[in-house]
Amino acid sequence: MGGKAMKILIIDDERAIRNSLGEILGDEGYAVDTAEDGLAGLEKARSDRYDVIFCDIKMPGMDGVEVLEKLQADGIESAVVMISGHGDIETAVDCIKKGAFDFIQKPLDLNRILITIKNASERASLVTQTKVLRKKVYGAEMVGESAPMVHIREMIGRVGPTDARVLIMGANGTGKELVARGLHAASERSAMPYIEVNCAAIPSELIESELFGHEKGAFTSAIKQHKGKFEQADGGTLFLDEIGDMSLAAQAKVLRVLQEHKLSRVGSDKDIEVNVRVIAATNKDLRAEIEKGNFREDLYHRLSVIVIKVPDLDERKDDIPLLVEHFVEQVCAESAMPRKSFSPEAVALLKEKSWTGNVRELRNVVERLLILGDSIITPQNVKDYVL
Repeated sequence: MGGKAMKILIIDDERAIRNSLGEILGDEGYAVDTAEDGLAGLEKARSDRYDVIFCDIKMPGMDGVEVLEKLQADGIESAVVMISGHGDIETAVDCIKKGAFDFIQKPLDLNRILITIKNASERASLVTQTKVLRKKVYGAEMVGESAPMVHIREMIGRVGPTDARVLIMGANGTGKELVARGLHAASERSAMPYIEVNCAAIPSELIESELFGHEKGAFTSAIKQHKGKFEQADGGTLFLDEIGDMSLAAQAKVLRVLQEHKLSRVGSDKDIEVNVRVIAATNKDLRAEIEKGNFREDLYHRLSVIVIKVPDLDERKDDIPLLVEHFVEQVCAESAMPRKSFSPEAVALLKEKSWTGNVRELRNVVERLLILGDSIITPQNVKDYVL
């Protein structure tokens, strides 16, 4: 928030103070609005965005304390600076405790005002950076405010900074990979590599080479040395997606790496030390797979120090309006198509649907409706193209 671009609102019932302070700040290059009482100031703050609000404490009608309380109740994030007379100091201090940014005594001192604005600008920059970091930690696409999503964010916040191994469980399309990225971003390894491996997409005969690498000539097509995913992730995080589809032979080698922190490439007997945090995910019931002999129990216990269950979309349907809005912005930006909106009735109809494909299916549906639907997506569009 650059100083010259800042917007400032002055709320004071004394015309002389409004005019003089407004002229001074205008000459400094700030965009200034004024309001003659608390109610008018509150209406302006609700209809526009101000970086700093100067508010007199004692005004007829709605006083400064009440203005501050209503601004906070509305979630308005402007830095509120209380203007106080000599008899208002105790009230001003109380306002600071309630969330005001600062207070300035009358008569107003220009240098004091400019320093306060500078400090407010620096605070706003810090708040913005914090929001960016939080977004990074939790994953840009982890959309939702339902109880299960709040719990997952809390788990990421608590577990992410540790090196504990995490097993993420959930059906296809629920967003397990977003949880894994969030854990990495929240960790001390966030500046180091984050490597993903889809174990279900790699043929069983190639999975060992993919994970552990191979030496030149280890097999017919090995024309040069290859570093595996474990080595590529050294110092960072390795995400083993759909680990329930990994062969037993590869499972044994993964177990060894987790136990000894070293591996050997295919075609080599030389040990290579690696420092990798492993996060795994699966859509299978691994305990059932253990009973069937398809998954090693010792590996399961190594991987499941912390277990995070990602809910099906049908378990968090209250998040559907937020997800729809998110996907509208995402799809329109990616496809450079005109932005459309969904009517509340259309969103309500989507909430009634059973989402067997989870969040991934919802995104596909939103994209389909954006392409085929009206400028405002209607319930009839949903019935024609989805249900």
